[in-house]
This record gives sequence, structure tokens and C-alpha cells, in this order.
Amino acid sequence: MISIQNLSVEFSAKSLFDNINYVINKRDRIALVGKNGAGKSTMLKIIAGLQRPTSGTVAVPADTTIGYLPQQMKLEDTVTVAEEVRKAFSHIDEMRRRLDGMTAQLAERTDYESPEYHRLIDDMTQLSERLAMEQSENCEAEMEKTLLGLGFLRSDFSRLTAEFSGGWRMRLELAKLLLRKPDVLLLDEPTNHLDIESIQWLEQFLATKANAVVLVSHDRAFIDNVTNRTIEISCGKIYDYSVNYSKFVELRRERVEQQMRAYQNQQKEIADTEAFIERFRYKATKAVQVQSRMKQLAKIERIEVDEVDTSRLNLKFPPAPRSGDYPVIADEVGKAYGDHQVFDHATFTIKRGEKVAFVGKNGEGKSTLVKCIMGEIPYTGTLKIGHNVKIGYFAQNQAQLMDESLTVFDTIDRVAVGDIRTKIRDILGAFMFGGEASDKKVKVLSGGEKTRLAMIRLLLEPVNLLILDEPTNHLDMKTKDILKQAIKDFNGTVIVVSHDREFLDGLVEKVYEFGGGKVRECLGGIYEFLEKKKLASLNELERKQPDLRQQGAAPAAKTPAKAAANPGKEAVAADNESAASAGGQKPRLSYAEQREREKMARRARKKVEEAEAEIAKIEAEIAEIESRIASGDTSDPEIYNLHQKRTRDLETAMSLWELACQEQERFN
Repeated sequence: MISIQNLSVEFSAKSLFDNINYVINKRDRIALVGKNGAGKSTMLKIIAGLQRPTSGTVAVPADTTIGYLPQQMKLEDTVTVAEEVRKAFSHIDEMRRRLDGMTAQLAERTDYESPEYHRLIDDMTQLSERLAMEQSENCEAEMEKTLLGLGFLRSDFSRLTAEFSGGWRMRLELAKLLLRKPDVLLLDEPTNHLDIESIQWLEQFLATKANAVVLVSHDRAFIDNVTNRTIEISCGKIYDYSVNYSKFVELRRERVEQQMRAYQNQQKEIADTEAFIERFRYKATKAVQVQSRMKQLAKIERIEVDEVDTSRLNLKFPPAPRSGDYPVIADEVGKAYGDHQVFDHATFTIKRGEKVAFVGKNGEGKSTLVKCIMGEIPYTGTLKIGHNVKIGYFAQNQAQLMDESLTVFDTIDRVAVGDIRTKIRDILGAFMFGGEASDKKVKVLSGGEKTRLAMIRLLLEPVNLLILDEPTNHLDMKTKDILKQAIKDFNGTVIVVSHDREFLDGLVEKVYEFGGGKVRECLGGIYEFLEKKKLASLNELERKQPDLRQQGAAPAAKTPAKAAANPGKEAVAADNESAASAGGQKPRLSYAEQREREKMARRARKKVEEAEAEIAKIEAEIAEIESRIASGDTSDPEIYNLHQKRTRDLETAMSLWELACQEQERFN
């Protein structure tokens, strides 16, 4: 589909990519991985056509569409959520305009036998077919389904985009992108601002509905569930594996071991050759051998060892000073913005040494409660910080708060005090900012490098309560693993706000769920919490399902059974009813108009029948799953996930059936 040929990119005389070649095929699910600064985002921009390479080409077929989601984007602030997302269908309006233009051109031309006339007819036919295919799906239903899947409420559809935070605005851009259904999706850190439920929805969408996908993400569980191919960028080269990320890690370890052995053997060979040359350089009897060895040395293609294996982040939090037994005690804590109550009656206690997670949908108050603990905003209730508690706080936007005109060294030098100032170079080196990297301007750093730089501030002063708000955004896999281990080894108390399941797994022993204006305590790790949540969701669905199905039937529409009773009779009556109105007779339809009306009526009838068949199929599957659960057959751990998914599918099918019935009634 897309061919990358001999691609090279240089920045300031430094090679980022060197003669790279690979192909993106249909249905490929590619994870683009590599250390921070390796060029992952640059690669996506080049494929999207937003940046030109130094040399080489990106060959994209003329009919291939590309959708690109950057880490940062801009939206209009004067339109509603629904209006912004409807822009995803602007290509349909453009196709209509083109078809109208072709129709007008065809009416004016008289060169019926010319090749240009026949070419115009062919173009019109192709465009008409493509437009019919695009219009076959209900755009409003698709838009609603996508927005709900990404965590929006129906009440949000009429709100202005200016009212939403950066994370929610990113979701709007993602919704537009998914609705356009491009042939190739390029996603740069799509999970950074999504909650766990929305990430799971996006996983399902990409796995089942997307075409080719190339994504950059540091959420290991996400890319494992979505991708089937991994391309690593390292030392300006790429290594292409037809496996997901977990299997890639194993294969990569084997490759690096082989690479290291080859490197060591080559270094020994070079050292032996150089020693021979040095020993016999000035002996006339060995001149021929020396010249031969010198030529041999010059021809050796030097083996490079991956940068990620020669530079390692050395992260260790200073020992925590002893604090009181209970660093945080919350009693009936609440926070409201005007009439909007974010949460209320939050009551919990965090013990010294505990590592806990705050999870929940965006906007439910996780970061807000952190700000309450930090004393940054007022709140109701009682919030007590324990004796001798010293807080180290990493804010979600910490990396954006730095002065981009400063160098890496100056950024730390301005906040360091006392003896620590003499060790700045050592600290920067431990965070992979050694040598010339410490003189880089902050504005040229990648997202992960900025996060690493912001993390250094936490090391400048010993603390005993670490509060980390989305600390893994933009961090590469290796750095995340090192940060996770450092938090595990930290002997103080930790609160982590994160949506990264892999990062939280094995790190926290308690989860606080934010949702519905409440804060609920759940003992156990993140996967135990998710398993309990599935059970709770299933029970909720079982209680509400009869009501949902009743609500699914529109008052004005027939039920599926009644609509199917006698479709032929209704079709016969359609034209008779359409001929009459309250005030008398409508103008008689022409033969062509009658044929077109019959055709549309048949199409509407077919849609209703297909929707009814789909509803019956899904209901049968749900009944079978519920029968298995009731009999105690839960050997398949995914059975609750499957029940939840098929119930959602049923709601969607009911909505589509309602729309089909409404369309059919236009001809009754």
C-alpha cells in the first residue's frame, strides 16, 4: 500500500534515519518503537506528508487516504462537539460537489464518441459508487457511537469545544479521524489522554474496524492487544518483526546478544590487526603484509551496538525521611465547580509505605483530588496531611511548564540548591543527558526527554510522599520499566494517577476508583480491580437490561415482530397512502418517480429485515452466554467481556433498527 524507499533524514549534520526501506500493507497493525528521540514521531510526519526527508521517497497510491493524529492539535472553539465531529464527513459533501460538476459538464458536452467523454462517464460511475457506499451508513449513528465509546456523554454533544480540556479535545480529533475511516491510520501516542475504558474501546475498534494502522505508543498492553508487527528504530536503522511487542522483546534480546558477540569479535579482530600493523610497520620484510592488513582494516564495516543498550537511565529515589503512620486522611472531602459536583463524601486513609492508584474516566476528579491534597484549590470536608510529610509532586503538565528557551543544564541549575549544584552534570548523565545533550534547548527535546527532565526535579530533595499524575506519558518502554522499578524500591508512600494497566500491574496494592461523583476503595492490584469491575458491570446490565430494551423501541415505530408480520401488504399500501393528504390529492407521480420510490421502499424494507435478523442473532448469543454464566461455566475469563460487548452491540443494533423503521415509515 505505502512504500518507504531509501529514506534518510539529517538534523544538524546528525543522521536520524539512514537509507531505510519497508512497506506498509493492507491490514497491517504496526507498532513503531524505539528510545525517546529515535525519530518515531518524525517518521509518522514524513508518511503523513507533513515533513520532507533529506533523501528517499514515500510512495503512496493515488487512491489511498491517510489519517494522522499528532500529539498536539488545535480545534475551533466556536463550534459544538457535534459540529466539530461532523467535519469528519466533509469529504462526502466534496464528493457531491464533484459529482454535480461532472453531471453539469456531461450535459453540456456533445462529443459522445470521444475518449474524454467516455473517461468522464467512467469517473462519474466510480464516484457515484463510492458516494453510495459512503452514504450507506448512518453518519449520525456512527458519530454518536464513536463519541460514546471515547467517553463523551450525549449531553456533551451540544457543548462548545472550548469548554473541554486538552485531553478531551484530543478525543474529538481522534473521533473525527476514526469516522473518516482512512486507508492508513497514523496515531502518535493516542492513549495519553484516554482512561482505561476508552483505551479498551479503542483497542476493539482498531482490531476490528480499522484498515492499516501505524502507531507510536508506550502503553505495552495497548500495543500488544492491537498490533501484529513491530518496527524498531535504532541507530538510524530499522528492525522489522512480524510479531506483537511482547514477542518482539524476546526476539530483540536474541538479536542484541548476537549483535554484541559479533561486535566483540570484530573489536578483537581490529585490535589484533592494529597490533600487527604497529609491530611491523617499519620492517621492510613485512611491508607487503602490513599494507595488506591496512587495506583489510579500512574495508571492515564497523558493527554498531544499539544506543539503547549503551546508555541506560539510572533512576533511584533518595531514601524517604520517616513520616507519620497516616500521610493522607480524607473525611467527607468534596469539590464542586459552580453547579457541577466533581466528587463528594470522599473518605479514605492512606498508610505510610502504601502504593495506591487513582483511576477512573477523565473529568471524574483524579487530578482535582491531587490538587486538594497539594493545597492548590479549596475543597469541602477535612483533608489531613500526616506528621512530617514531605510531598514530591509530578503534575500531568509538568513537562509543558518548563521554559523552552533554556538549556537542559540551565533548567536544573535554576532549581538546584546547596551541594547538589556540584552534581548536576552527574545527575543529567544518569538521566541520559550527558555530554552535548545537556546543552540542548528544551524546545528541541522530544516529549519523553522533557518528561525525564521534569522527573529530575523529584530527585533534588528527599520526600516521603510521591504524587505522580500521569508520569508515563511520552516515556519509552525501557524508561517506564526503570521508573516502575524505582517506585517499587522507594520506601515512602506513593499515589499514582495513571491509565497504564501494564505500569500499574504489580506496582500498587490498592486502587481508588473515581466515578459518579464518588471515590471507592478497591483492595488489590489493577487487574483484580478490572476483574471486579467486570462482575459489577455485568450485574448492573442484568438488572437494567429489560428497561434498556423497552427504551430501545421508539413509541412511533413498530416492534421488530410486528414490522415483519406483513411487509408486502405495507409496501402495497405505501403508494396509496402517499397519494393522499389531509387537504386532498397530491400531484400524480411520473412513471420514473414511481419506480424510484418503489426502489427506495424496497431498500428501506431490506434494511429493517437485516436489522431484525441482527437483533435476533445477538439476542440468541446473549441468551447462550447468560445460560453459561448461570450454570457456573466461567472457565473462559473473557466471558464477562463478551457479555458486555454483545449487550452494547444489541443497543447499537436496536438504534439502527429504529432508524430503519423511521425510514421505512416515510413510504407507508
